[in-house]
Amino acid sequence: MDPTERTADVLAYLARRLGYYVALLLIAVCLSYALAATALQPRAYFEARQPPPRPAAVDAQLTALGINDHTPLAERFGHWAGHAVRGDLGRTIDDGSVDDEFGRRVGVSLRLLIAGTVLGTVFGVLAGAWTAVRQYRLPDRLVTLGSFLLLSTPVFLLAVLLKIGAIRLNQALGSDVIQFTGEKTPGLQGGFLTHLRDRAVHLLLPSLSIGLVTVALYSRYQRNTMLDVLGSDYLRTARAKGLTRRRALLRHGLRTALIPMSTFFSYNFLALFTGAIFTEAIFGWHGMGEWLVASIAKDDVNSVVAVSTFAAVVVLLSGFLADLLHAALDPRIRHS
Repeated sequence: MDPTERTADVLAYLARRLGYYVALLLIAVCLSYALAATALQPRAYFEARQPPPRPAAVDAQLTALGINDHTPLAERFGHWAGHAVRGDLGRTIDDGSVDDEFGRRVGVSLRLLIAGTVLGTVFGVLAGAWTAVRQYRLPDRLVTLGSFLLLSTPVFLLAVLLKIGAIRLNQALGSDVIQFTGEKTPGLQGGFLTHLRDRAVHLLLPSLSIGLVTVALYSRYQRNTMLDVLGSDYLRTARAKGLTRRRALLRHGLRTALIPMSTFFSYNFLALFTGAIFTEAIFGWHGMGEWLVASIAKDDVNSVVAVSTFAAVVVLLSGFLADLLHAALDPRIRHS
C-alpha cells in the first residue's frame, strides 16, 4: 500500500471515530439534561426561602431561567440546546452566568486531571512492565503489595492521609514547605517563575492523591498484559534474529502490551474525574467537582448539565486519544 492510501485509511478511520464520539456526546447531553431536569427540584429551592415568595413570582423566575417544571421537558431542552449551540449555557439558579462560572473553574479541574493522568499513566505503565520482567522477585512483590494497599484505599481517604502527612512534615521542618490549601497562594507577589512554582507546590498533593491510585491500577493491568507478551512466539523470534533482550522487550514486547492499555485508559478516565471531585473538596480547589456538588445541593439544573457536559467531553476525548494510540500501536485497527 502506497503512502497516499495509508494516509487516506488513517483519515477515514479518524473520521469514523469522530462521528461515533459526536453521536455519543449528543446522547450524553440529552440524557444529562433529562436526568437533571427531572431529578432536581429548583422550585423547592425558591419556595424554601423566608418569607416564602408568591407562586407567581416563583413561576416567573423559573421561566426566566428556563427551568420551569410546568413547561414540557422537550420545550425546556429545546430552549437550552438552542442557546447552548451558540455558546450560552444558561443562567445559574442564583441568576449568574453559567458560562462565567464554567470559565473560572474548567482550568482548575483540567490542571488537576491532566497532572493526575500523566502521573498515573506514565508511572503505572513503567511499573507494570518493570515488575513483569522481574516476576516473583522482591521488587515485584513490593510493588504488588503497595498497589493493593493503594487500590483498597478510597481516594478521599488517601487525600486526607496525604494532607495529614504534609502537616506533620511542615511542623517537623518548621516551615510550610508543602502547600495544600487552594490552587495558589492569595496575594502572592513575584514574577512568572514565582507563581509557577507556587502553583506546582499546591498541585503536588492533589495530583498525588489521584495519580497514586491510577499508578496502582495501571501497573496491575500492564503487568498482566506484559506477562502475556513475554512468552509469545514473536518475541522469541526477535531474540533469534539477534536483538538483545532489552531491545526486543522495548520494540516488540512493550508496544504490543500497550495496545489493551489504550482501551483501558478511556474507560478509566471517568473514575479519575470522580476522584477529582473529592480531591477538590478536600484541598479547597474551586473546580468543576466542587461546583457539581454545590449545584446539586441547590437544585441548579443548568449548572449540573454544564458539568455533566464537561465530563462527557473529557471522557469521550480520552476515548478518541485512546483510539489514536491504538491505531499508532496496531495499524490493523484502521481497517476495522
